Amino acid sequence: MTPRKIAFAASDAPLAQEALEALTARYGNAPLDEAEVIVALGGDGFMLQTLHATEHLASPVYGMNRGTVGFLMNAYAADDLPDRLAAAEEAVINPLAMTATTLSGSQHRALAINEVSLLRAGPQAAKLRITIDGKLRLEELVCDGALVATPAGSTAYNYSAHGPIVPIGAEILALTAIAPFRPRRWRGALLPKSALVRFDVIEPERRRVMADADSRSVADVVSVEIRSEPRVEHRILFDPGHGLDERLIREQFA
Repeated sequence: MTPRKIAFAASDAPLAQEALEALTARYGNAPLDEAEVIVALGGDGFMLQTLHATEHLASPVYGMNRGTVGFLMNAYAADDLPDRLAAAEEAVINPLAMTATTLSGSQHRALAINEVSLLRAGPQAAKLRITIDGKLRLEELVCDGALVATPAGSTAYNYSAHGPIVPIGAEILALTAIAPFRPRRWRGALLPKSALVRFDVIEPERRRVMADADSRSVADVVSVEIRSEPRVEHRILFDPGHGLDERLIREQFA
């Protein structure tokens, strides 16, 4: 069905703002809570912002690249937008839920579509203890950090850290070490999507660590728990033949 109510959202970049003005003049701009589809104009960072901001809405999000990377975006074109939206393929993504506890005892919760990462916040390497579903799996990981990525986020920071690319339909999470020192050859693990991952920071006052969920950071963490959140579904639209499955395969042959 061709959508009649389209809501546009754009980053602050001049290119995105120009596109917003042109598309609004041509197709109108419905209120977010009335829209049948939301069109995000920007790069991948803005797409993640839009998905987080609209996660309470049932409307799918269709991104058009007016930024840099654009892995989650479609090519920009002002013509025939309603027909493109009607023909688009949908991918459904569950985010990760992070619960981070700090030195002060406070807890911080956030959702991450791409990954939750732990990063050293000082000159010394981090020391992390890793527990999966309540069972200790790694007594001590000495590293710059570690992350847990969804399939959708497996081509982002995870891939830069030499983690595996995970097919979008796989019920798998990637746990990847960032610049590991000990164990020397440990690069991470593939975990079932249902896994509860817990990181405990060893010597947290001396070796300070921050946690980050899609660029929302928490300083001085002592423990971080991460799990998939099936109750939240992000619906993302792609042009036919250019969905996440195709992009993930193409990325591995780039």
